Amino acid sequence: MNLILLFSNDFLDGSTRVRLSDRRFLHAKTIHQVKLEDSLQVGLLNGKMGTGIVTKIEDTFMEMDVTLETPPPPPLPVTVILALPRPKVIKRVMIAMTSMGVKKIFLINAYRVEKSFWQSPVLSKESLDLHCLLGLEQAKDTLFPEITLARYFKPFVEDTLPEIIKDTLSIVAHPKANTPCPAHVNGPVTLVIGPEGGFIPYEIEKLISCGVKPVHIGPRILRVETALPFILSRLM
Repeated sequence: MNLILLFSNDFLDGSTRVRLSDRRFLHAKTIHQVKLEDSLQVGLLNGKMGTGIVTKIEDTFMEMDVTLETPPPPPLPVTVILALPRPKVIKRVMIAMTSMGVKKIFLINAYRVEKSFWQSPVLSKESLDLHCLLGLEQAKDTLFPEITLARYFKPFVEDTLPEIIKDTLSIVAHPKANTPCPAHVNGPVTLVIGPEGGFIPYEIEKLISCGVKPVHIGPRILRVETALPFILSRLM
């Protein structure tokens, strides 16, 4: 945890003092081994970052006086549209995307997405929120991403996607594409990544008809959790 994220209800009586008694307190106590007057890096969710000075430590909580004056890092200008991966992979990719600064995430259906994936508790708001928070804490960021679940491929592509890709470079990672993935893009990007096994031809055709361009990242076929940070790094 490189940043302790704070919430509005952590503050005591509208002051600059916060009280923590959950996993953040346990982490500070066991990992950072905080003592009175220690300084910790903190940030208000969707707000500024700064420092917290430990003023009180008890068995079940600690208090800090905080100063927030530094803006968070700028968002990555990439919207990610990701075919829903296996549940255990979702955790990793959500942390990775949030750590890298992605602020708009769409998890969509595809032919090769197993129906059971949509029933996973990993997709609960509580679980998705937690893994995004872990990504923010890792990267020292406070801006929470917007996450949308789209369980029907065709309506999403026909009705929602055109507005998403408007005024962006829109690409889909596809191993059979003839065009290599662009690098060092100056401007907003919409990145579409398929499921394990890739999008079927019908899905690629629908994406192309909407204005999304297929690109490849070389001869190797990568897992989603590897391909995603690789492509984001190449683009930006």
